Formats: sequence, structure tokens, C-alpha cells
Amino acid sequence: MGTRLELHAILLGITPEVYYQPPESYKMEYPCIRYRRSNLAISHANNKPYKKAIGYQLTVISRQPDDPILDLVSNLPSCAFDRGYVSKNLHHDVYNIYY
Repeated sequence: MGTRLELHAILLGITPEVYYQPPESYKMEYPCIRYRRSNLAISHANNKPYKKAIGYQLTVISRQPDDPILDLVSNLPSCAFDRGYVSKNLHHDVYNIYY
């Protein structure tokens, strides 16, 4: 698995507006991808950890319910759709990815 900065570079290839754990007061431009670390999957062998994969929660935020970014994000390796919701007239589509 790669680093968070490698994942960030991949996301920048999808849209120039990518935010890693922005503070609540930060003004984001839409459409965008907001992501945060959400999980750590550890595989064990012989009672010792031998493989770690960091899980991230990606949220695509857009004014359009069918933004083209959604298709690009859903095609990322090991990316799975979690849920979608609308808040403050913005569409949020949440994905989980291990990278």
C-alpha cells in the first residue's frame, strides 16, 4: 500500500479541490473530495502484525447529484461506496478505501 501523500496525488488527478481533514471553519470549493483517516486493518501471522493497511473515508461533495467525479472515485482500487446524503443543498457521497 502507498502513503497518504500518494493517495492525495491520485485524488488531485480527479479534481483540483482535495482536502485532508479540513477544520470546520475552512471554506471549501465545490465539487471537491474531503478525506480523513478512518481505520487501520492489521493482518497477523505467528501472533505478530505483518501487514497494515490504512483506511480512509472519502467524501465527494458536489452541487450536482450525478457529478462525474463520482464515477472516477468509484473506479479507484479497493474503493467501496458507503452511503449518500444531502446537507445544506450539497450532495455528499461517502466511500471507503484502503491505501
